[in-house]
Amino acid sequence: MHTIRVRHGGRALHRCFLTRLYSTLPVTQRALNYTQGSKIGGYTIQKVTPVPDLLLTAVKLKHESTGSQHLHLARSDPNNLFSVQFRTPAPDSSGVPHILEHLVLCGSERFTCRDPFFKMLTRSLATFMNAFTSSDFTMFPFSTQNPKDFQNLLSVYLDAVFFPRLRQLDFWQEGWRLEHMKTEDPTSPIVFKGVVFNEMKGAFSSREQLFCEHAQRALQPVGYGGSSGGDPIAIPDLSWQQLRAYHASHYHPSNARFLTYGDMPLDGHLKQIEEEVLSRFQRSSSPPGVPAEPRWNKPHSVQITCPPDPLAPEPTKQAAACASFLLSPITDSFESFTLSLLGSLLVSGPNAPFYQALIEAQIGSDFTPTIGYEGNTKDGVFSVGLQGLGEDDSATVVDLIDQVIAQVVESGFMDERVEALLHKMELGLKHQTTNFGLTLASAVASTWNHDGDPVAVLRVEDHVQRLRACLCENPKYLQEKVAHYLQQNKHRLVLTMLPEAAFGERQLAAEAEKLQAKVSGLGVGERARLIQQGGGVPVLCCDQPTNGVVYFRAFINSHALTGELKTLLPLFCSVLTKMGLTSMDYRHLAQRVDLTTGDLNVTPCIQNDHSSLDTFEEGVLFSSMCLDKNVDKMMDLWKDIFTSSIFEDVDRLKTLLLMAAQELANGVTHCGHIYAMTRAARLLTPAGDIRENYEGLAQVSLMKRLSEHTDVNQLIGKLSRLQHQLLTSCNLRCSINSTPEKTEHTLMAVDRFVASLPKSGPKKSPLQQATVLQKSLPCEDGNETMMRHLIMQSWFRPCEMKTYFQLDVPVSFAARSLRCVPFTDPDYASLQVLARLLGSKFLHREIREKGGAYGGAAKMTNGNFTFFSYRDPSPHNSLSTFEHSKKWVCSGKYTAQDIDEAKLSVFSAIDAPLAPSDKGQALFLSGISEEMRQKHREAVFSVNQDSLVDVAFRYLEKGARTSGVTIIGPENKTLTRDPSWIIH
Repeated sequence: MHTIRVRHGGRALHRCFLTRLYSTLPVTQRALNYTQGSKIGGYTIQKVTPVPDLLLTAVKLKHESTGSQHLHLARSDPNNLFSVQFRTPAPDSSGVPHILEHLVLCGSERFTCRDPFFKMLTRSLATFMNAFTSSDFTMFPFSTQNPKDFQNLLSVYLDAVFFPRLRQLDFWQEGWRLEHMKTEDPTSPIVFKGVVFNEMKGAFSSREQLFCEHAQRALQPVGYGGSSGGDPIAIPDLSWQQLRAYHASHYHPSNARFLTYGDMPLDGHLKQIEEEVLSRFQRSSSPPGVPAEPRWNKPHSVQITCPPDPLAPEPTKQAAACASFLLSPITDSFESFTLSLLGSLLVSGPNAPFYQALIEAQIGSDFTPTIGYEGNTKDGVFSVGLQGLGEDDSATVVDLIDQVIAQVVESGFMDERVEALLHKMELGLKHQTTNFGLTLASAVASTWNHDGDPVAVLRVEDHVQRLRACLCENPKYLQEKVAHYLQQNKHRLVLTMLPEAAFGERQLAAEAEKLQAKVSGLGVGERARLIQQGGGVPVLCCDQPTNGVVYFRAFINSHALTGELKTLLPLFCSVLTKMGLTSMDYRHLAQRVDLTTGDLNVTPCIQNDHSSLDTFEEGVLFSSMCLDKNVDKMMDLWKDIFTSSIFEDVDRLKTLLLMAAQELANGVTHCGHIYAMTRAARLLTPAGDIRENYEGLAQVSLMKRLSEHTDVNQLIGKLSRLQHQLLTSCNLRCSINSTPEKTEHTLMAVDRFVASLPKSGPKKSPLQQATVLQKSLPCEDGNETMMRHLIMQSWFRPCEMKTYFQLDVPVSFAARSLRCVPFTDPDYASLQVLARLLGSKFLHREIREKGGAYGGAAKMTNGNFTFFSYRDPSPHNSLSTFEHSKKWVCSGKYTAQDIDEAKLSVFSAIDAPLAPSDKGQALFLSGISEEMRQKHREAVFSVNQDSLVDVAFRYLEKGARTSGVTIIGPENKTLTRDPSWIIH
């Protein structure tokens, strides 16, 4: 967020004064025990100052080895605040301080996710979190009432500002980049993009922002001639290397000012800051501050233009004129206090002389955006003027300003107004808001930034008493200040702003000229990068300690394939990387794979939607890993697999068919319960049918039939059609897990891979009765939104089916599946715990210990609640046991310890360690974010007996009519004679 001026406010939090005073004593007195010159770790206490009118004690410290400054405001306020600020003058108008503020919040050394700052907004108890770029400093404050939360936030903030990643990808995202207008179309025009670039384009189209920018830059051209926020025309002049250099020189402890506020102990704050940051630095020379502004020997006048306001009350009156005066340095806190009072006396309220002379005269509609005293730059500024003027009214306004100044010098102010405004200023600083610490930190920021005494700013009562003494000694004290700073001041600017009909066109022409210069300077490689970078394929980056290994995954949605080709998708995945390429046979390809990667994996993938049982995503998942030195070779290998795989080797294809069919057949005896569960859930959800065809007994049967065919030429043609229709960049998304320093290079390799792929995919058949819903993943990496293409089959209705597969095996596998709820449903957690409870406390005893089966349990998966038995001699009895278990669980005859054990079992699965290679994959494949996972954890934690009985009754008893049953096993005459069973 960029601001020219920082204004403060908040809702009042009224408290009893006596109560607050009583509770304040211990905290402030404890701080008074610190003595000047004593040490706390690596810090030396420089000064301890009580500020009784604000009920606080200020402790100023300096870190000896780095030179960083620290101000602690001890006050009995539980809403503790931390802030670190850096002196960041703008060297030009490229917006480097503003863009850097954005980039340091895009991941850091310890917190590698792209936006830890924004993630903490939903995971913290913070009462305030933000960052500000002012005209000459950048500030990062937060506040919280929770001590542990304070420590966590402090770690995040410290790591962000001192050890940010500053990736070039984030610079392109947050700062500026060249990109095709339509990212998926490399023939579309190249344009400027970027978060800050667009933010400042909007700011510079605001008449008020334009006026403030030009007023500051014209009045103080030496110290503030550049725009800290960034001028859109100048932002593209900033390079990533320049930004990194600016961070290295300005975001150093020697240039840092730390502030803590509240009732938490100072020693703990200092220890954490020193351990996590300061111990890793040595003193460095601070970057140059804002240079002194040479004083003018005569007033200046500047005229600017602005876009016309179509909503102006009087279309012919859209001009503005303002007189601004450069005053004394803000480091003189008493003089700044006096000038702030003068500013209020002159312009605030209907009794102010400028209000009466300018506003009530109805020459214009309102004061200009720059009005009164401002102490946010090295020297204070006083401004007064009018907007809503006719184009010829500017001279009149300037004359009136001079007349009012002369009148005030002559007549002064009424004593009552002086007292009223003194009271108002004192009250304004002392007023206890809900975030009083932020008010104080903001109040001292500018003065402290220019090496003034921050504590002096807070001693308002001292300033009030001193001013009263000056007025008592010299009744014309304020009049003489007006004469000195306004009437006799040669450093005065008259800024006039006029509407210009062609303003917008002129700005667009300037941007087009800048764009043309940038585009014409692009080399061939840079132009190729634009095509790759803007290829419309999002990439999820997950930086992890992977020991120098890069993990790559890609998902291609297959919803547009015809049913005939979809049935062959598992076979296609099985043989794709094993058939060979146009340039090499399968043996050489296998050797190349072994030399380059840890293997190439291609699998069909069906993912249920986390919020609806009737929608799902189907596609193909490609995955591989390699040493980081082989990233380019791995991606080149994938490029060849996608673009030049062949299937014409008949003998090789027959061999792979036989191997696949045998492997699937062998799996039935080992994993029969999984096949039974998959089949039982087939008709409960739309994804269930696809899953059965891809992974179930239907796939086993298909592969058996295909392996028995002697002529595979027709099959070869279909596999080739699958390759051309599926392996494109259409509906593709990618993910990378690697160490942070290798992410940039890996992204470039992935970009080249994507650019090599055909752009168009299969056209949807008009016979397909499915609706495609696009749902974005809740992630921030990459320049494009990462979308899931979910299928909703409007014709689907869940129904019950009982299926018996008679196989030549000695024991059976049984499953009963009931349609329940998706992952984000409030009942999901209770059903998950219920499954563990049933398995451990009832089904295990009844099916294994009494029934003699190898195992029996229940499981909540893919939105279905499934009972199953494994290597079961009596599957029919197990089905009866499944029914009896429902009555048992509905009765609630289990203890609190039973429930806790079931919950613990669920938690052990939820929080099982994830390898670095698997981090982020739940989000990438299923759209399940960490926030969703945390809500699920909380829901599991809150499960109790009442919720278990409730879901058991609603889903297992009442919901039993929407269920599927499957038995896989040897001949069973009871089942074959039962007409309710479908026999295979």
